[in-house]
Amino acid sequence: MNARIDAATLLPAWQAFSQATDIRPIRDAAHYDRMCELLDALWESTEGDDQHPLWELSELVGDLVHDYEAQHHPQPEASGVDALRYLMQEHGLRQGDLPEIGSQGVLSEILTGKRELNLRQVKVLSQRFGVSPATFIG
Repeated sequence: MNARIDAATLLPAWQAFSQATDIRPIRDAAHYDRMCELLDALWESTEGDDQHPLWELSELVGDLVHDYEAQHHPQPEASGVDALRYLMQEHGLRQGDLPEIGSQGVLSEILTGKRELNLRQVKVLSQRFGVSPATFIG
């Protein structure tokens, strides 16, 4: 990329992109909801493939969603596994009640910290419990 960029030449592309995607810093709940829907659609399209052409866009939208959540819905420091344990307890679930995550052995390894949740599992869990995927990351 050229080190000297003329901002005026970017304006038409930015306006078209912004109008088509509504991607910009999130400032209200309605825009947050739209960006979460877009993030879900991008994750579905990329299927966790970091070589997919839309992967970087999904990371950008994910960062915007995360920033809004951190500012407007701060969470106490907890890991994704802590959140999963809490949600399982709240819903009265056992390891065998989450076959979409994997076998009981896989879930046991996740809960004991021997294995990390992958992107597919994070997506499934966020949909099942109706929470942001960021809940299970970190």
